[in-house]
Parts: sequence; C-alpha cells; structure tokens
Amino acid sequence: MKITIIYDNTSLREDLVADWGFSCLVEDNEGHTILFDTGTNGAILLANMEKLSIEAASVDEIFISHAHFDHIGGLSMFLNANSDVKIYCPESLRGVRGAAEVIKVGDDPVQMHENIFSTGELEQVEQSMAIKTPKGIVLVVGCSHPQMSGILDAAGRFGRVYAVIGGMHGFRDFDLFSDMEHICPTHCTQYIQEIRSLYPDAYIQGGAGRIIEL
Repeated sequence: MKITIIYDNTSLREDLVADWGFSCLVEDNEGHTILFDTGTNGAILLANMEKLSIEAASVDEIFISHAHFDHIGGLSMFLNANSDVKIYCPESLRGVRGAAEVIKVGDDPVQMHENIFSTGELEQVEQSMAIKTPKGIVLVVGCSHPQMSGILDAAGRFGRVYAVIGGMHGFRDFDLFSDMEHICPTHCTQYIQEIRSLYPDAYIQGGAGRIIEL
C-alpha cells in the first residue's frame, strides 16, 4: 500500500506549498483510493495534488477525521472538482453535502472495505483509519485529540498496529511506540524531535510530498 502526504505544515519539495493542516492519499493493494482529510485551503490542496500527479477524479472516497477547519477546509473545493465520492465523516461534523454519499460514523467501529476500518468517533471527537496489511495495521490519524492509548486500543482490535502516520498534538507517552516499526509524525505534533531521537530507525520525516510504501 502507499500513502502520499499532500498537505502538511512542512514540504519536502519546493514546488509544493506547506500550510497548517493535513491531508494524505491512501492507496491500498485492492485498488481503493481514499483521501484522508482535506487540509485548510482547497486551492492549495488541489494544486499540491496536481503537482503530485494525483487527479481529483481518481479519488473514490474521502475520510474526514474530525471537524476542525485544518482538516475539512479543502472539502468543498475538492467536491467542486469531484463530487462522485463517498464521504466517511464523524457524526459531530454537520452540514456535509455535495457528495454522492455521506456516511456518518458514530462511536462504533466501521468496516469500510475488507481491510480498511474506522476506529469509530472516539470520545465523540475524532475517528482514525486502520488499514490491515500482511505485516499488521497501519494507523492514520488526523490530530489524535483522543488519547493515543485509546486510539491504539481501538485500532488494535483489527490486528497489531505496526505503523502510525499523522498528527499527534501533545502526545508524549512515548513508550506506547516502543514496538512500532514506522512512525511518521506530521502536522500538529509537538514532540517530533523527541520521537525522532527515541526511535531513529522507525522515524519517517513527514511533509507534503512524502510517499510512504508499506
């Protein structure tokens, strides 16, 4: 599977715009193409997608982690480019329209595809995506507003979590990552340097343009 970071606070390429927010494209081995969050600014989102050779029409589904603007700000402009998508969004996010189908995710986990799951809207705040691979679960998070321990527990019901990618805010219970094989802290993560120092072999630098193949 492949994850391409489209929108992040930093950029790995001069031609990609860095901006406060997060979005990435998840492509699994079964042909599903899912846009995880949409960043803050739709124009930046679509411009970065174009420079990464990602066509809006290639996206089948959108997964919104939570209702904060730095994760949903680009949604309406994206839907102007491609409205033929299914959106999985938390129940706390109101007013989502303009897509082919909108699925509200509540407290319970949701199986999106054979190997792709939502943890459910944890603490009525945020959902995360769990992708099952032969090596274990790849966990994609938006901001990790619920405690990371709870997110890992929720994702762990689908298998062993061996990789985590996304925003982690003030997470500092670093021992929870002791068994991780891949860690890519992005966006709002406050303790990136500490994670990098503790887990240099597992650490992956984030930023717009980062492509992670697992």
